Amino acid sequence: MRTQKCISAAACVLFLAAVTHDRTRDLVEPHGASSPAAEDTAPPNIIVILADDLGYGDLGVYGQKKSRTPRLDQMAAEGTRFTNFYAGHTVCAPSRVALLTGTNMAHSHTRSNRGPGLTEKDIVVSEVLKQADYATGVFGKWGFGSPEQDAPNHQGFDEFLGYLGHVHAHSYYTDHLFAIRNGQTERVEIDTTQYTHDLFTEAALGFIDRHRKQPFFLFLPFALVHAELLLPDDAMDSYLNDDGKSLLMPDMPFPCCGVIGTYRGQKQPHAAFAGMVSTLDRDVGRILDRLAELGLDDNTLVLFTSDNGPHVEGGADPGYFESNGPLRGLKRDLYEGGIRVPMIAWGPGIVPPGRVNDHAWISSDFLETFAEIAGVPAPETHGLSMANLLRGSGPIPNHHYLYWEFDNNWGGHFVQAIRQDNWKLLRFREPNRSWVELYDLSRDVGEYNDMSSRYPEIVTQLEELIDDVRLELQEDLLR
Repeated sequence: MRTQKCISAAACVLFLAAVTHDRTRDLVEPHGASSPAAEDTAPPNIIVILADDLGYGDLGVYGQKKSRTPRLDQMAAEGTRFTNFYAGHTVCAPSRVALLTGTNMAHSHTRSNRGPGLTEKDIVVSEVLKQADYATGVFGKWGFGSPEQDAPNHQGFDEFLGYLGHVHAHSYYTDHLFAIRNGQTERVEIDTTQYTHDLFTEAALGFIDRHRKQPFFLFLPFALVHAELLLPDDAMDSYLNDDGKSLLMPDMPFPCCGVIGTYRGQKQPHAAFAGMVSTLDRDVGRILDRLAELGLDDNTLVLFTSDNGPHVEGGADPGYFESNGPLRGLKRDLYEGGIRVPMIAWGPGIVPPGRVNDHAWISSDFLETFAEIAGVPAPETHGLSMANLLRGSGPIPNHHYLYWEFDNNWGGHFVQAIRQDNWKLLRFREPNRSWVELYDLSRDVGEYNDMSSRYPEIVTQLEELIDDVRLELQEDLLR
């Protein structure tokens, strides 16, 4: 594996700095020449912006009062906001597998961050869209293993800049990233003063510029707002007093390096977290603005969501920000706060404006949905096409069930969750006990009133459904 190196620190800044599109073009190898497509026949461009650990209540339009998100709030006003949308899992790797492959957790081979990630057998959304000659790019946190196995070049992506593994993505300042070069994913060394999120945003804007005359699929799995809570100093300014002290008091310092040992310290984590949310918001706005400038907005679908619920690492304080909104639970929980996430759909020529929709769907629906929108066949998945849901017209399918599970090896805690209609069952197992909880989400979205003793027949029905639909994997036998 070759390593791209900068001759000096100064040269590295010039080579990799995210300040102009031309410089980003040096970092991200363009995929051939753009081939013009007839405007009246070109399928829509598709952009998926995936935040990392952004909670249901972290956006103003979902009730956030402390962090400011004017562009995402505007995006929701100009599009459709979904209140019943789910991530595929409650932690990053299996959630990304679900999104990219359309696989639900009842059958997924990756049910935790210890899973295999993507394999050669997986068919991902980028490969499906290749059937319609889409240019494909991914910039940000890939979240899987090695350049030799499941890197983006093996999964139908033409262009890539980002982190391969999810632990590397804990550091917003690093000495290297990875990029696709000559069809291979290779290490690229960068200046450690570069804020990687800025590099990803500039790479995304350059990708849009290069492929404006052909259909494209742009996947932006940004690392924001995952810990560590670090960002450029000026990105915190709007949350600081004139004397540099946090406006979001009390704001207690987070010392380096925490339980995981990779998160650097932050003197004012409340201000930092709010600044990260606003930075994410700003750059979503930049992407929407670029689409409008190029006249692509009427034929581009943009989806914004998160990979799971809010986190508590690195000094993050979801209680202070009410990051889970009215929901119970956080990241690593299968209560709603761990898996129900924001979802905003935008596209002036595709998505009706000013709507709020409570239809239940999940990120594993993306592959089927995008295949229909692009007019290409999809492989058999566990997802459903929600193209009509996004368009705001036509029949909309309903899931027979939605399923999640999480094996937290920090003490032998295993939990399963299944939703059918408005009933949701959670089944817990620990070394010395097991139990179930049942909730009616139509009346109790916060999951505070366990109905299992009142409706034992529903409990039995949903437990049997879990046992019927869940595929046992080899690693289950080792548990």
